[in-house]
Amino acid sequence: MENYRVLPESQIDLSKFETRYQGEISKKDGKASLKEYSKTLRDLQELLFAEHQQKILIVLQGIDTSGKDSTIRHVFGKVNPQGTKVANFKVPTSRELDHDYLWRVHPHTPGKGEVVIFNRSHYEDVLVVRVHQLVPQEVWEKRYDHINAFEKLLADEGTTILKFFLYISKQEQAERFLARLDRPHKRWKFNPDDLKERDYWEDYRAAFEDMLSRTSTDVAPWYVVPSDRKWYRNLVVASVIVEKLQSLNMQSPAEVPDIDSYRAQLTEMIQGDPA
Repeated sequence: MENYRVLPESQIDLSKFETRYQGEISKKDGKASLKEYSKTLRDLQELLFAEHQQKILIVLQGIDTSGKDSTIRHVFGKVNPQGTKVANFKVPTSRELDHDYLWRVHPHTPGKGEVVIFNRSHYEDVLVVRVHQLVPQEVWEKRYDHINAFEKLLADEGTTILKFFLYISKQEQAERFLARLDRPHKRWKFNPDDLKERDYWEDYRAAFEDMLSRTSTDVAPWYVVPSDRKWYRNLVVASVIVEKLQSLNMQSPAEVPDIDSYRAQLTEMIQGDPA
């Protein structure tokens, strides 16, 4: 999976990356592996919560229909929601616009023992803001350095950051839009404005390339995930997260002293309780 990691200071050309996995792993085997990764992730997240030392930030970015919601559901579906949060970043409110663009982001970053998933993120301010020219270039150009400094701050304070760009083809996007229309329970997700955004496909592509090239760092790496095949997208994201969590050498909290005496007390209570 390290093949999908964007090395620091790489110049990314997305035309050289695949959107559809063509390797030897079968869908059946991939789904079986994902099931095992999900169980492992559940146990690791529980350990993370119990240890209460590490902080995990997962960033998901991608064009409309790339599968951010679905990835969260399939990869994190088994974890304890007590220690896992999802933050969604929609169009900024008027109050948020009165502050710097990172002001609304920082309160959602993880505390000790937490996993936080950003469904879209602070990167919208170098993506949609750039594509639709909501601020001048001289403003958004500075934001790559701001973001790197922000993520360095989080990392210095103990946050592990993993960022995933869910990469799909233009044809796949059209097929997913059509699938939404063909399924009554999915139609609410369709917005005609999404079709208008396709006119900016190449502009978004350039913005994504700069995002990946300029903000993949040692402490906050990007992974370009082939996402036309949903099962493989989920497998890549899950395996990268599990491998990273396993590398953190998390430890269970110390046991309560004299645990055998408490066991004896509880046993006596149970035996002494009336039926």
